[in-house]
Amino acid sequence: QVQLVESGGGLVQPGGSLRLSCVASGRFDSIDSMGWFRQAPGKQRELVAVGPDRGRTNYGGSVKGRVTISRDYAKNAVYMQMNNLKPEDTAVYYCYAAVRSSYLSSPSGDYWGQGTQVTVSS
Repeated sequence: QVQLVESGGGLVQPGGSLRLSCVASGRFDSIDSMGWFRQAPGKQRELVAVGPDRGRTNYGGSVKGRVTISRDYAKNAVYMQMNNLKPEDTAVYYCYAAVRSSYLSSPSGDYWGQGTQVTVSS
């Protein structure tokens, strides 16, 4: 199986910064795109940042300019630096990975982490 484990969430004041981390483990061949989605109470899950996809990183409109993701391909990890956080950024943040696999126990497809809570409040 493929497992995605997130870390780095927590409580931060408006204007503050957080860095989220996600590491993929298990049996698979490679990861195409990797990144983050979020879901606030009563709202649908939305894109935060995912990449690279055909060489591009896609950012959600509400976070563009405040978020940067980076990948460590050797560690199968993705990191997201979030700056100038706002109360509306409060949500559960989910790590996402598009996995390629030749192993029957972990088929190719989209995988999700359990989520990490980010709360922006004074």
